[in-house]
Amino acid sequence: MDSSTELFSEMDARSREVFQRVVESYLSSGEPMGSNTLTQQMSQQVSAATIRNVMKDLEFLGLLDSPHTSAGRRPTEMGLRMFVDGIMEVGDPDEADQRKLAATMDEGDSISNMLDRMSNALSGLTHGASLVLAPKKSSPIKHIEFVSLATDRALVVLVFANGEVENRVFRPPLGQTPSQTREAANFLNAVGQGKTLQELQSSVIWEIKKHRSELDALAASLVEAGVAVMQNAGGDNERLIVRGRSNLLEAAGTAEDLERVRVLFDDLERKRDIAEFLQLTDEGEGVRIFIGSENKLFSLSGSSLVVSPYMNADRKVVGAIGVIGPTRLNYGRIVPIVNYTAQMVGRVLSDRG
Repeated sequence: MDSSTELFSEMDARSREVFQRVVESYLSSGEPMGSNTLTQQMSQQVSAATIRNVMKDLEFLGLLDSPHTSAGRRPTEMGLRMFVDGIMEVGDPDEADQRKLAATMDEGDSISNMLDRMSNALSGLTHGASLVLAPKKSSPIKHIEFVSLATDRALVVLVFANGEVENRVFRPPLGQTPSQTREAANFLNAVGQGKTLQELQSSVIWEIKKHRSELDALAASLVEAGVAVMQNAGGDNERLIVRGRSNLLEAAGTAEDLERVRVLFDDLERKRDIAEFLQLTDEGEGVRIFIGSENKLFSLSGSSLVVSPYMNADRKVVGAIGVIGPTRLNYGRIVPIVNYTAQMVGRVLSDRG
């Protein structure tokens, strides 16, 4: 549970209702909401003075603010984030929107023309600026950086040799520590120069096979000599059980071999973690919402970006579709539209191989 969702869960029912009504009114009208108006809409009878006190509390928490002293309240970026993450319900696009989007699909047309029509349809449906990134050609990687967002979310920043920068959110493997994350980034930067993301994945897999082969050969000689027993070879919980440790003191070579096995085990485990990181990175995530300053590209204009990657037949992220608009976007309607559109493009790309 992230901090905004946790904060919402700790609020009492009245504060939740006040907050939700202020946000929904703002997203609908773009105007701040006053206590007198809100008093008439509450599910239970309550005085305007009580509503004003609740609003002050929500303002103190950083969820609401006021354009000027005498005005009503409107949500802050933090408040919008909490609404989007903890309150907003997202369903499927309505049938009329689905039909308009489906009409842009022409099986016999080029991907480029199809994306142009889809971009116009998105802009018309959402009354915002559409963003369509066409399927990209793989460019070599220049730098990789991992940033922890929460216990179950991380951001990977991919800087490519052609100057493009991609940010992707993914769920890191359970139990990953910050030091393991840094180690993964350092390793990938060391071996990734000049390689595409796909080539980098192949390199890591090759490294794993190389160390696996070296470990198997070394462990086999120890097992054959009766010094050790291998359990669950090749599995997630494989281990080497050493027999007669005291005898190893008399055979320096064997002790050195065992130390080499230990190092190889550790190295193999790190490579596996890195491979998992890389796979999760490439898979990306579904619809993402950047509100105001969360999106550095559009923060100066106070805009929000709703964007979703789309994938090819190999489940690789090859492009993105999104909508840019004011922070008071109708997120509940636009998120399903963006998600639906990205899935449609992905299906077309998969069908065409």
